[in-house]
Amino acid sequence: MLSARLICVGKLKERYLMEACAEYQKRLGPLCRLDVIEVPEEPDRPGALEREGARVLAAIPGGSHVIALCIEGKLLGSEALSAHIEGITTAGLSRICLIIGGSQGLSESVKSQAALRLSMSPMTFPHHLARVMVLEQLYRALSILGGGKYHK
Repeated sequence: MLSARLICVGKLKERYLMEACAEYQKRLGPLCRLDVIEVPEEPDRPGALEREGARVLAAIPGGSHVIALCIEGKLLGSEALSAHIEGITTAGLSRICLIIGGSQGLSESVKSQAALRLSMSPMTFPHHLARVMVLEQLYRALSILGGGKYHK
């Protein structure tokens, strides 16, 4: 079974976002082993992005296929993301790690570790909302792979 780790900079505070994340985490339970790691977000000061990046890098499990969410990343549709994940598993990898930066984005040190830089959209979204979106897209991608009816 695929293992997925979602590393997020910052802690969710809004109840509605926590509930949405919890729903997708529950739905993902039968499809993968998922864990969500939150690393503290730094105040916007010199060196903050690098300190966040060091904490993110420390949370990436060895042997992971790393996907960094960043606005300059590649745009993929749901089917293409599903095919990407299928390619990872076909290549014999069983662990993916998705990374969502904080309000300042992701450090170059984190982006350079990514096998895929992925953009959700050319639009900018709050990083806490992006967490819900990533969990939903992971659920959709794995549902497509499993032949489920979620994706229409």
